[in-house]
Amino acid sequence: MNNTSNTPLDGIRVLDFTQAEQGPAGTLMLADFGADVIKVERPGAGDLSRHTVGGTSVEALNNPTYVAMNRNKRSMEIDTKSEAGKQIIYELVKEMDVVVNNFRPGVMDKLGLGYEKLKEINPGIIFASATGYGPVGPYAEKPGQDMVAQALSGVMAVTADASIPSSIYPTALCDYTGAMHLCQGIMAALIGRGKTGKGRKVEVCLYDSMLSMQMQEAAYWSKYKQVLNWAAMPLAGHFMATDGPIVVIGAFMPNPLKAMCAALEIDDLTVPYPDMASQIKNKALIQNTLRQEIAKYTMADALARFDGQDVLCAPVRTLSEAMDDPQTKINHMKIEIDHPILGKMDVVGCPVHFDGEAVSLRHMAPQLGEHTEEILREFGLDGKNAG
Repeated sequence: MNNTSNTPLDGIRVLDFTQAEQGPAGTLMLADFGADVIKVERPGAGDLSRHTVGGTSVEALNNPTYVAMNRNKRSMEIDTKSEAGKQIIYELVKEMDVVVNNFRPGVMDKLGLGYEKLKEINPGIIFASATGYGPVGPYAEKPGQDMVAQALSGVMAVTADASIPSSIYPTALCDYTGAMHLCQGIMAALIGRGKTGKGRKVEVCLYDSMLSMQMQEAAYWSKYKQVLNWAAMPLAGHFMATDGPIVVIGAFMPNPLKAMCAALEIDDLTVPYPDMASQIKNKALIQNTLRQEIAKYTMADALARFDGQDVLCAPVRTLSEAMDDPQTKINHMKIEIDHPILGKMDVVGCPVHFDGEAVSLRHMAPQLGEHTEEILREFGLDGKNAG
């Protein structure tokens, strides 16, 4: 483990009530940037991600999904529904810069830990909330969930090919995007507080994050009432070589179709289809031609041909293959850890680097309540009846 004092958020204290992914992925970024993130967890159970996916009885509260999102944080068990637990939180808030939660709207208020209460204790506090659909409106009381947000926001409806049924995107796209917006909002509020000395409320939600991702598509639809679908462009495709799939994208060059034909040593299809309009109209014919020609080559040969013409291309790989890629190691995106319960495993690193260096791994994802006594001592508090 490395200790560092030159990270951008060194000295910033965060009281983190989040669980699952949208919240913890956001506070992970704050922790990686150097903030002291104190994770407030339910006694005996903790963060939902400790035990929501698999795991044996020994591993139950150290699920790999939890470990992936909670390095560089400290954990304390506090019963926030008890009066003693609330009083501890109030004392901690006096010394905090940020309080973060991803409960449904109103939950923190019911616990006596809402923004109005906490800003009385600390006027400079930044109170950040990540929800499913925002604090008010017809969906405000609905439970927020990644796949539901994909469906409601329009993201799920669009596929690369109209013949392919819409389906759930398998990675937690909404949660991660919402997490990044949460982190951005908190950091912007910290900068603002540095100018005014005042805290503020920061609110993000899954639904808004997904709409934000579709900014180009929304503007295009508003103007032309046409769906802008980058994956359905005539020169973009997923093709099978003799030994596996590749992706080829004809874009960002003066005449991509001409270059693609040159790579495959076939007749120049820009002669009959010279512009985008004609290529869109004849997409099926162009794609079938490319499919037939690419199928003659191995992945390596096809990719070498397209690379030779500066045509965008890549093999379709598994996550395991990507994690083992030399570029992943060079970019510090693979962290090898020896977890006290799970043993040796790899986790994904931080995608933001400062001065060319990887972020510091100060300490492992904490055991439930591992730092309760340590934190209470730091703040001169009595831990009796905290949990």
